[in-house]
Amino acid sequence: MAEPLRRALGERYLQYALSTIMHRALPDARDGLKPVHRRILYAMRALKLDPSSSFKKSAKIVGDTMGSYHPHGDQAIYDALVRLAQDFSVRYPLVDGQGNFGNIDGDNPAAQRYTEARLTKLAGLLLDGLDEDAVDFRPNYDGSVEEPVVLPAAFPNLLANGASGIAVGMATSIPPHNVGELCDAALHLIKFPNARTETLVEMIPAPDFPTGGILVEPRESILEAYRTGRGSFRLRAKWEVEDLGRGVWQIVITEIPYQVQKSKLVEKIADLVNAKKIPILGDVRDESAEDVRLVVEPRSRSVEPALLMETLFKQTDLETRVSLNMNVLRDGKTPAVLSLTEVLRVFLDHRRDVLLRRSKHRLGKVDHRLEVLEGYLTAYLNLDRVIEIIRTEDEPKPMMMAEFGLTEVQTEAILNMRLRSLRRLEEFQIRKERDELTDERAALHALLGDEELQWKRVASEIRDVRDEFGKGSSEGGRRTVLTDAPDIEEVPLEAMIEREPITVICSAKGWIRAQKGHLSEGADVKYKDGDEGQFLLRAETTDKLMIFASNGRFYTLGCDKLPGGRGMGEPVRLMVDLDQEDEIVDLFVYKAGAKRVVASSDGKGFVVAEDDAVAQTRSGKQVLVTDGPNLAKASARIEGDLLAVVGDNRKMLVFPVSELPEMGRGKGVILQRYRQAGMIPVGLSDLKTFHSEEGVSWRDPAGRTRTEANTDHWRGARAAAGNDAPRGFPKDNRFS
Repeated sequence: MAEPLRRALGERYLQYALSTIMHRALPDARDGLKPVHRRILYAMRALKLDPSSSFKKSAKIVGDTMGSYHPHGDQAIYDALVRLAQDFSVRYPLVDGQGNFGNIDGDNPAAQRYTEARLTKLAGLLLDGLDEDAVDFRPNYDGSVEEPVVLPAAFPNLLANGASGIAVGMATSIPPHNVGELCDAALHLIKFPNARTETLVEMIPAPDFPTGGILVEPRESILEAYRTGRGSFRLRAKWEVEDLGRGVWQIVITEIPYQVQKSKLVEKIADLVNAKKIPILGDVRDESAEDVRLVVEPRSRSVEPALLMETLFKQTDLETRVSLNMNVLRDGKTPAVLSLTEVLRVFLDHRRDVLLRRSKHRLGKVDHRLEVLEGYLTAYLNLDRVIEIIRTEDEPKPMMMAEFGLTEVQTEAILNMRLRSLRRLEEFQIRKERDELTDERAALHALLGDEELQWKRVASEIRDVRDEFGKGSSEGGRRTVLTDAPDIEEVPLEAMIEREPITVICSAKGWIRAQKGHLSEGADVKYKDGDEGQFLLRAETTDKLMIFASNGRFYTLGCDKLPGGRGMGEPVRLMVDLDQEDEIVDLFVYKAGAKRVVASSDGKGFVVAEDDAVAQTRSGKQVLVTDGPNLAKASARIEGDLLAVVGDNRKMLVFPVSELPEMGRGKGVILQRYRQAGMIPVGLSDLKTFHSEEGVSWRDPAGRTRTEANTDHWRGARAAAGNDAPRGFPKDNRFS
């Protein structure tokens, strides 16, 4: 019977998911390694690439790993090998690389045929005990050889070097830590098995990254992350102010966050300089040699260094969040998110298991050797008879076993003994060795029978690791500094912009520019051929410019980001997402707290607060909803108690602004009603607010301002038709 497709897919996908989790993405909590890393180290051990040996080509290592243990792509194996050798990727490199293994800039390593490698001392600690039955072995992928299921791991590699990976439906992310601190915490956990996470965090205050940096995460968050196994850490670059004399200074960044590529970081800061997104930032340059040295220059000496850096932290990878997700294989098979205490406990239990297995293996060797030595002593005591049996008997072995009560192992050892070993001195040496091995066997039996002695031995081994690789060693000191983030009040970017007067010029075809200073109304302004002026506004560089388009959307631009006035400017459509068929209805300088009347061509509108119309993105903010042939037609800031509306039919209506609703988005209500004039559509032409005591004013074609003080003739209720416009009103039916 055929298997249903749904069941077949489910079973096969589950097999794939489990394979990814166990054999690719998640590390083993005991040795902190994924299979590819474990196989690389084991293959290097088989090649006898000890720390004291000579280097061998990486291609040889990759080939042996792929051929014997890891039947996957050679590039994947080489990438894993390279990472184990990069001192900026792992806190304690397990591979000693010779050649180009990449750099912190993000440059790729040389090809595997050009680089060479060998194991480091710490890698030797991970492998120590493989010949003493310390761990289980399993057949490799084709059954030709065996490979270790897990390494003995004499130091807490999982937390020391960290790990990252993405499996099916789960991921892991463990930052590196300081070995000395981990050993202190492990020793405390041996002494106090029920120690709280808070106590362990006193010894392991936070991760310790190979690239240093400054950790500014609050202690409460760190505690919670280590208690639950999930969280994140806020990591910043390390910087200092360098005095250049005469009040001039620059900022020098000496350490950057973990796994941030220096070249991309410099490129990002340079983009901010070119785009003038941080007005107080002057320049950046990379003066790094072997050490990191990024120089950041302020735009002026009056800038506060801390304020400049806080701004850079917010907009660049000079500050990152390093996640913590201690999702690991607890026993090599079961994925689980462990707390800090649980991870250390798994490591300690593994070390105890390794100690017991090595002790039992050694005990077996000692028992075998003692058996052989007892046979030797029997031969010495009966030397003449032994020689006679060997010389006269065709089958001396059964005769010796029967006459002296020897075992088969003892008899074989005697028969294989060389003549030179029959010296008297050899007997004394054998007795001495027997006595020493007898004492060792007693000690091993005592160790295997006493759990307290076992933990003392584990603690002694951990102390040895701490003494060699902890704070007293050249690389054992803590690199990442813990501190609190400076309490600097956030200053908006607008406050950093140098305040200067400008004149915003926008043509009828939408080309915009900013001329320095305030131009007079009669100033000669040039435009492209076939274009003409439409808007000319006086503003300042700190202002926001708002655009109201025929699609009913408001767009916002910073006046400091407008193109300069030397050329013809740039199209507005390149700065905001304004379609070609949409036109600019109004252009004005944003005023906090102000309100505007917006209206569509069919004579509907409402009041909107300018604060609610400010757009945060290029796509703008929809305020006036239009449909069909109707488009946004007019906009005016409310600067009075009355609103004058004029239609295409030259009918004017005046009514109180208070009759209009205030909305954030919508079609609004009818302002003025129109009657169709034959086949020509009639709609709204323009509107304006004014104070009742001042009257309504407009500008005639000659540029003169005319005012109609008494507007009673045009007063009416909202949605009325209105009366003919005053004499002298512009023929284009617009107030300005």
